[in-house]
Amino acid sequence: MPEPTLVIRGGTVVGPRGLTRADVAIAGNDIVAVNSSIEAPQGVPVLDAVGCLVGPGLVDLHTHLRQPGREEAETIETGARAAALGGFTAIVAMPNTEPTIDSAGVAAEVLALGAGCTAEVAVAGAITVGREGRALAPLAELAALGVTLFTDDGAGVQDGALMRRALDYAKGLGVTLAQHCEDNCLAAGGAMHEGSWSSRLGIPGIPAAAEEAMVARDIALARLTGAPIHFLHMSTAGSVDLIRRAKEEGLPVTAEAAPHHMLLTHALVAGYDPVFKVNPPLRTDADVAAVVAGLCDGTIDAVATDHAPHAPESKDRPFDEAPPGMLGLQTALPIAWEVLSPHLGPERIFALLSAQPAVIAKFTATDPRLGGHSAQGGPLEVGATANLCVFDPTATTVVDPTALASRSRNTPYAGRTFGGAIRHTVLRGEAVVIDATAQR
Repeated sequence: MPEPTLVIRGGTVVGPRGLTRADVAIAGNDIVAVNSSIEAPQGVPVLDAVGCLVGPGLVDLHTHLRQPGREEAETIETGARAAALGGFTAIVAMPNTEPTIDSAGVAAEVLALGAGCTAEVAVAGAITVGREGRALAPLAELAALGVTLFTDDGAGVQDGALMRRALDYAKGLGVTLAQHCEDNCLAAGGAMHEGSWSSRLGIPGIPAAAEEAMVARDIALARLTGAPIHFLHMSTAGSVDLIRRAKEEGLPVTAEAAPHHMLLTHALVAGYDPVFKVNPPLRTDADVAAVVAGLCDGTIDAVATDHAPHAPESKDRPFDEAPPGMLGLQTALPIAWEVLSPHLGPERIFALLSAQPAVIAKFTATDPRLGGHSAQGGPLEVGATANLCVFDPTATTVVDPTALASRSRNTPYAGRTFGGAIRHTVLRGEAVVIDATAQR
């Protein structure tokens, strides 16, 4: 065994086949030993993991980093630091920046800014030029740079014929389209979920049907083209049911859910606080239960944060005028743990936040086109790249907006306490978070 440069001692390693009490030795970028007892040479750093779960680094399919164009809300550096503090070792930056990530030039700029950050930064390219839904973006040009996911996130592709053409093109390139499912005609003017609370509060609503209509259309297009499609931030019981039936049919569809759609409901809008405004909107108790059930039975493949920072002056507007979005990176695993641990074991929870999103984003093997990105999602075994996080299920996470790494403060969880906390994060063998403190 090569001499370790870092040892993680006393934890329980989370693997696809169960839990194993083991120490982990790392040399350079790689794991070199996973044994019941590993001695660290004098001077080699040792991370205490007693009572903790040692799992693969988390992978977020859905992060808004705002740069370029909205650096007052977030930068790639601050977003990556928030990711590392949340246990994430890889994140996919959404393309709704200014300018849009719809060309190799902008994508290369984001990748360059992400190089050397505390989490690996990949980009999703736009499906259409400017995310305007009229003409396809240069998908081949972006794919040649290593982009594997494409989405107009923040807007659904409204033109079914254009979406069909995009799916055909994407299939030939070996990339995946990810859809923000919202029918603009049905959602027009809405600011929250259409239901009992929107009627009571006098706020125009967005019906569940706005999401479900596009999910149904794109499932039909996946059937027609044979191309894979990934559904972003699913929020309604009807959407979960549609995806469940599509999977039973064997169609190449995957889906994600955000932590807030696993926990929060439209009743929280009662105080007109725009921190609870998000798109898709917070839904009903029945929708929340359906999303959780979908995560538990495998209908929904991944938990993705939809981390959406907004500067205070932007968010501090009347509810119907404020932009939608919530912070999510530093609270995702504690929320998932609190919601899902009564139903799922640690292996399944980590899979939802690590291995399965890594497969969807094609983060499972080293690809030099991705700016030097290394394999993500585990398993933690000898020879694997040392991307991992240490999670203490007995600790607590107390959400203090002023203490978050993001430049923004729009968390809906201010003052809340969740069970479990990230203790350490290791990226390519470097401890970038030690005892819940960022190291750079």
